[in-house]
Amino acid sequence: MEKIEKQFMIAGKEVTVTTGNFGFRADTALKLQQGETVVMVFLTADSKDTNLDYFPLGINYMEKFYAGGIISGSKFIKRERRPSDEATIKGRIIDRGMRPLFPANFRRGVSIVVNIMAYDGENDPSMLAANAAAMAAHVSSVPFNGPVGFIRIGYSPEGEYILEPSKSEMETSRLDAVISATGDTITQLEVDGHEIPEDVMAEAFQKAFDAAQGWNDASEEMRKLIGKEKFEVPEKLVSEELVSALRSTYMDEIKDAMYDDESRNDRLDALYIKAAESHAQDADNEEDTVSEGDVVIAMKKLEKEIVRTGLLSGERPSGRTMDEIREIVIEDRYLPRVHGSVLFRRGISQVLAITTLASERLAQMTESFEGEHEKRYMHHYVGPNYSVGEAGRFSFYAGNREIGHGMLAEKALMPVLPSEEEFPYAIRVVSEILSQNGSSSMAATCGSCLALMDAGVPIKAPVAGISVGLITKDDSQSEYELLTDVQDVEDYYGDMDFKVTGTETGITAIQMDTKLQGVRVEILQDALGKARDGRMFILEKYKAILPEPRKELSPYAPKVETIIIEQDQIGELIGPGGKVIKGIIESVEGKADINIKDDGTVHITASDSAVMDEVVSQVKSITMKPEVGQMVTGTVARIAEFGAFVDISPTVTGLVHVSEISDGFVKDVSEHLKVGDKVVAKVIKVEDGKVGLSIKQASQNS
Repeated sequence: MEKIEKQFMIAGKEVTVTTGNFGFRADTALKLQQGETVVMVFLTADSKDTNLDYFPLGINYMEKFYAGGIISGSKFIKRERRPSDEATIKGRIIDRGMRPLFPANFRRGVSIVVNIMAYDGENDPSMLAANAAAMAAHVSSVPFNGPVGFIRIGYSPEGEYILEPSKSEMETSRLDAVISATGDTITQLEVDGHEIPEDVMAEAFQKAFDAAQGWNDASEEMRKLIGKEKFEVPEKLVSEELVSALRSTYMDEIKDAMYDDESRNDRLDALYIKAAESHAQDADNEEDTVSEGDVVIAMKKLEKEIVRTGLLSGERPSGRTMDEIREIVIEDRYLPRVHGSVLFRRGISQVLAITTLASERLAQMTESFEGEHEKRYMHHYVGPNYSVGEAGRFSFYAGNREIGHGMLAEKALMPVLPSEEEFPYAIRVVSEILSQNGSSSMAATCGSCLALMDAGVPIKAPVAGISVGLITKDDSQSEYELLTDVQDVEDYYGDMDFKVTGTETGITAIQMDTKLQGVRVEILQDALGKARDGRMFILEKYKAILPEPRKELSPYAPKVETIIIEQDQIGELIGPGGKVIKGIIESVEGKADINIKDDGTVHITASDSAVMDEVVSQVKSITMKPEVGQMVTGTVARIAEFGAFVDISPTVTGLVHVSEISDGFVKDVSEHLKVGDKVVAKVIKVEDGKVGLSIKQASQNS
């Protein structure tokens, strides 16, 4: 096979695209390289359409340990396993950026697998992977209304935007935004920010949009070079004749049901059955019969028409105004004994958020081709089937949606969390979603923030989140309506879900997905203002219940004390094979935990003050460095003719010379001291590792 290779300069960095000499059975196989970071993408498609009512697109972002020269640190498993939460999020970003660009009627299964093959420590593999997937779709046989380009943009402390920032540049960046864009619109946003003002964020959208065109130009050039003929797409999923017949018969009943906020779903289900039975009875022959599925699809098309027409004229199914937020109810200290808990409700979207505090040793370790990383703050979103009123088999594992929603709320709070020095705890928040009706991820964000405050975590500022929806009149997007706090029906039939979190000062996170083939930049910039107004409204609601974090931790939360030791004492405290530190913990029956940092910071965690005092005393004793003039307590370890050796710590022994035992003449040391005696002494000499003690001077000082 002929090897084809092209170089492109995009956002100031050279990218090499290679194809033709590998992945022969796949529809499309590409290798992209930037610096010494390499990804390979493989796109395959089913030979026939499915009967599914959705497009079965699978995008898998696969991190290979060998890419960073690493063998998995697990003792028992060395093979790559299920993607990490971080890898899942990266795959979801690619999916959200590309999915709107596949034709609505296309139902053939498509699989896109992106493997991270090599990582140079600087060039971002996730952006290279996203653009490899988008380029593969554009040049493949699969219908795709691309091209689309993905760009990461940062914002330096000096106020400069950074396109495609390196790893080192990201360490100081106040912004981490991933934006995907076609030639006209933005298809996806994923943003982490350190309280970024709206005007700064709006400009970032435009700069990233402009930069993404470099990737689009490269994809278009590759399509001209190696592009394949596209599969045909079915014209319609359901006949216009059926839609027209249902419109003339059921339009008024559908509209009444759609504007019944409490019984909408039950009434619509009854209408589906009624319409399907009616059409079955009216059919003259088997050829005229339509399936119940066709009827439902046609009815949903009418539902969409009703909702969108109403919203464009300012009429919402719930009867709210376009900027009105549903009723908010907050109950703090909801659960006994837990460290912090809040029940947060917005309309009938409801979350119970619970905070748990623990020793930093219980922080989560994550593993990837970049090595091991520690997470001291964890947020887990749990959205079971009962929260949407459905039965079915209970899942004990988080799905991609739960991981995505959980990570969004986690990112929203990260910028306001106290530092490790200010608050040396591992922090876990669980958002138990009790009821869903639109934007449960934003309810989880609000609940999480309040649960942290309820637990006494000294966050820098409260964070709230709100979703802004969009309805456009036509593809030009020249006429549109933005709606604040979208419900399920508005999200389902709307064009955009724009979720924004932040403080009174600025934005901490954004996530946007759309059913359109992208949204114009100016609409998103307009939506930022709507989101800010909604966020300010919710933050005011906080103040009535929890205006600031509690001053005291729960009595059931563990207490932490910090001791600083010399780095050369770390080994002494740990002991051979961890013997010393394990001994301390065993001495208090495991009721304490000791976490030692590489810089000599020791965090001691215990729920009982007596246990804390005992552990602190032992640690200080072990790591004590005697100084002249210091008063110490020790145990006589050995008697000699010239004096007594006294253990003043597990690692330090001092000598009490015979002349320093008593004011009078001491003829026989054993007449004054015995092995095992507890004595108080004064340090009178520290020289070349030898310690001189005086019992006589200690008694004189007392």
